[in-house]
Amino acid sequence: MPQDRLQKLELTWIGKDDEHEPLEPRILVENPKYSYGDPESGNMLIHGDNLLALKALEQDYAGKIKCIYIDPPYNTGSAFEHYDDNLEHSIWLSLMRERLILLHNLLSNDGSIWVSIDDDEQAYLKVLMDEVFGRRNFVSNVIWEKKYAPSNDSKWLSDSHDFITIYAKSKEIWRPNLLPRGEKQNKYYRYNDNDGRGFWRSDNVLVKTFSQSGVFGIQNPNTGQEYFPPEGSCYRFNKDSAEKLLAENRLYFGKDGKGAPQLKRYLSEVKQGVTSLTIWKREEVGDNQEAKTEVKLFNPESVFATPKPERLIERVLTLGSNPGDLVLDSFLGSGTTAAVAQKMGRRYIGIELGDHAYTHCYKRLKMVTDGIDQGGISKSLKWKGGSGFKFYELAPSLLKKDKFDNLIINKEYNADMLAAAMAKQEGYTYRPDKNKYWKQGQSSEQDFIYTTTQFLTIESLDAISDSMEEGDSLLICCTAFQKECCNRHDNITIKKIPQMLLGRCEFGKDDYSLNIIDMPIMEEEDVYDEDVSNDETPHNVPTESPKEKSLFD
Repeated sequence: MPQDRLQKLELTWIGKDDEHEPLEPRILVENPKYSYGDPESGNMLIHGDNLLALKALEQDYAGKIKCIYIDPPYNTGSAFEHYDDNLEHSIWLSLMRERLILLHNLLSNDGSIWVSIDDDEQAYLKVLMDEVFGRRNFVSNVIWEKKYAPSNDSKWLSDSHDFITIYAKSKEIWRPNLLPRGEKQNKYYRYNDNDGRGFWRSDNVLVKTFSQSGVFGIQNPNTGQEYFPPEGSCYRFNKDSAEKLLAENRLYFGKDGKGAPQLKRYLSEVKQGVTSLTIWKREEVGDNQEAKTEVKLFNPESVFATPKPERLIERVLTLGSNPGDLVLDSFLGSGTTAAVAQKMGRRYIGIELGDHAYTHCYKRLKMVTDGIDQGGISKSLKWKGGSGFKFYELAPSLLKKDKFDNLIINKEYNADMLAAAMAKQEGYTYRPDKNKYWKQGQSSEQDFIYTTTQFLTIESLDAISDSMEEGDSLLICCTAFQKECCNRHDNITIKKIPQMLLGRCEFGKDDYSLNIIDMPIMEEEDVYDEDVSNDETPHNVPTESPKEKSLFD
């Protein structure tokens, strides 16, 4: 198929092109009761629908997230057993597409996104992400060995791995970091000439690509014998370079000094890291059983069915971010990504809709901050605590319907919340001035917004105008005003709320997920006996009594 036609292929499904009203850009309200530790850490834990929360972040964080890791529900048949299969698949794709578009907007130009997924939807997710992120920005599919014991009652093959699908915002810019070198990589560097250059190992002096400049003889200084490269091959360096290597004692002629030349490869001169492979074994990054053990340390009563181990997330953040970078997980679950990010010195934003924002995420991050959590990667990083986070609630809808079915300002909004919400609605940054009350937010150096529920009079309008500086412009959002205020000052625009907001976006909707009923799950012992069944339970479902949950809990 021609390349130009191939690039135009798109995944289609029922409901993909359905038109929806734009999302309401909500504000985030700090809940000090659950904020903990250093208030200047820059870490955020957000409780609320993750689609609305992502929209709330868009204005301030677009293009600022360096690394995104998400672990969305895998759309397993057990989670959707009451739905037609085509409907199930279409709903999952629609929910994911809306979130991926916002995540793409939040990702920095040199950033990357890592998505955990299994066989049920991996192929479809790949094509969907090709559409959102661009096929040219696909990096790789990592295979993660998530469990060891086979499920002997599996009808076909026993599932033992998941995928992590990786895309860059711009593959031309983004490069993964190297993994730290360990004993496995360094054990071959065991020779030392005590000449200050450190340990070295022998390496091949030949290369596959033939060049006539690499064909010459190298004389062994101990025996006088001259060695030429085998026919059809050549040395990896020219004759001048070979003479320099000899003079600097960088060629090795075997233990007895009588052999053919080999190159001394010094540890201090190789890249100080290892390029990651695409197969991640459980011995390297942990598995589901290890992750369950980690969760039990802070909540033994409610353990997720398929949590991710801290070592797995450490690998992702090592490759995709550096200390101080901002990372995001909008399906935070039990809080693993945030916990690992805090221990690794990254800043993070974690979003969780379910009650486990309190029962798991808050509790876990509090223990991390206090240094009590010594599970996962704590010991390897010598984690003793520190940093902290702010806890935010997603604000309710700005407008709600009254008994006459008319949209009115939500009574849950106080003056500060209303001012912040109107600033976000109009594209201003909410930043109240300490000296001038009408400077609540600004979009440029001299362009301001002021929101009030008081009746705006000519006298109050003139007072504001008198305090404005030359070149200032002001948008006033109010519930009522004297008609004489209209067009009274050229640099002041007056709009009435809520009328100015009608038809702008979808107000009054708080849940953009599919509510389903979880079946009870019996947690099994951590065993690795081939004769014991170890079937996977539905992804991201807490082991507790059945109750109504969201698909994106």
